[in-house]
Amino acid sequence: MSKLAEFREAERQLKEQLALLEKLKNDSSLKKELEFKDQLQVLMDQYGMNLRNVIEILDPQGPSEPAPAAQRRSRQLKVYKNPHNGETIETKGGNHKTLKAWKQQYGAATVESWLQK
Repeated sequence: MSKLAEFREAERQLKEQLALLEKLKNDSSLKKELEFKDQLQVLMDQYGMNLRNVIEILDPQGPSEPAPAAQRRSRQLKVYKNPHNGETIETKGGNHKTLKAWKQQYGAATVESWLQK
């Protein structure tokens, strides 16, 4: 790329960035956020607090203290019975070696029909 083309491209990008900046300056939601930030900073200075103190007050179980681990529901036991040989498989997931082999040999829909109620 020639120096002139590089200059024109940089100039075009600068114009786009300036237009975006001007649009953001006139955005009412940005103005509200900036006003909130300024007022919060004044309050923090007035009470001798820093951001970490405010977060601890508002969210005591935040990043400083680990939240209790979410309980996962245990998977339901599924029992499949192969009508061709009478073999039975009990599994809680779909990663069972024999179950995969059956699905490959007979098809997933057929094997799912073998599910015992």
